[in-house]
Amino acid sequence: MEENKRLEVLSPAGDREKLTAAVAFGADAVYLAGPAFGMRAAAGSFGPEDMAWAVGYCHERGVRVYVTVNTIPTDGQLEALPAYLEQLDSAGADGLILSDLGVLALAKKYAPRAQIHISTQAGVMNAGTARMFYDLGASRVVLAREMSLDQIAELRARTPAGLALEAFVHGAMCLSFSGRCVISDYMTGRAANQGACAQPCRWKYALVEEKRPGEYFPIEEDGGTYLYNSRDMCMIEHVPELLAAGVSSLKIEGRTKSAYYAAVVTHAYRHAADAALAGEPLAQVWRDEVYAVSHRPYCTGFYFGPPGQYTDDARYFSRYDVVAVVEDCGADGNARLSQRNRFFPGDGLELVMPGREPITFTAGGIKDADGNAVPAASHPKMELRMALPVQAPAGSFVRKRRTEEKSGHGIG
Repeated sequence: MEENKRLEVLSPAGDREKLTAAVAFGADAVYLAGPAFGMRAAAGSFGPEDMAWAVGYCHERGVRVYVTVNTIPTDGQLEALPAYLEQLDSAGADGLILSDLGVLALAKKYAPRAQIHISTQAGVMNAGTARMFYDLGASRVVLAREMSLDQIAELRARTPAGLALEAFVHGAMCLSFSGRCVISDYMTGRAANQGACAQPCRWKYALVEEKRPGEYFPIEEDGGTYLYNSRDMCMIEHVPELLAAGVSSLKIEGRTKSAYYAAVVTHAYRHAADAALAGEPLAQVWRDEVYAVSHRPYCTGFYFGPPGQYTDDARYFSRYDVVAVVEDCGADGNARLSQRNRFFPGDGLELVMPGREPITFTAGGIKDADGNAVPAASHPKMELRMALPVQAPAGSFVRKRRTEEKSGHGIG
């Protein structure tokens, strides 16, 4: 497929539901994984039939599909790669995200139609490395998250124009350099570089004296005991600077997160990318939307200097709960919904759908699947009938603002 001219918004697609949400809410491309060789073993995966469906679904809508093949395989694992790569090539994957040089060589041989994208796992920090991968056949490098904007601009000036630069703009950050961590391997036997990280960097640690088992003494530095805990990255206010530095693809982390997360964050960065290309300021509503999803305290990564750690706790914050998902909706706004969290008639709600700002409304009468009035939507995934303020496409979300604000940590 021919690449779009606009600044690419690249969204996570952990399963079919997340993929369709990302596409509906403005993704130019999605990245996903098959059952093996991806760096998120806990995320949903796409087998041969699902992969063919995903590529067909996306291509019909002008969206590209990149498949992660970015684990660090052993010799035994490499033996299974040729057949897998041929399957991805046959399915029509637009790009393969990889980091291992042996996998790169096999990809060129067994998936010749797919572009080669170099994963952040490769730790590309300089123009020499980027040019080397370009000479080996890569059309894109996913830059190390440890780079500053000035370093990216310098790399862009020293690399071929045909080499696209992709950079993470939103989501969880890793304690280790470009995700190359062995803490999980040591502590749990789950290999991070095989996609099975247990995230021990998020755990709460305490000191135990050898002769006093069971007595835990807090390890505190400025009041915190989460020694490794990273903030989440958020660059929603700095897309023009990323564009000026030469970044051509904005990557959103989060294949293990919800379809709502994929939709809302994609939507916000879609508007941010379009505003940056048009030279226009980003409306405040889209700056606010990134706080409407579950997140840790935000920072701007390493783009403007060290991001700092957040050591108070490992909690997530959010301003909203999703209470229902639209299954279908008539022109009069009468909708069939699938419940997600409890809500009541009279509650203040918001309707979130593609291409529009969220619409605030008050919940009217709620009916069950048989048309009987009910006092509350209280059963998980129960089928409901309720009037919405406008006709909403399937996959739209109805959310309710939390009574207690839990996301007061600003973007650093």
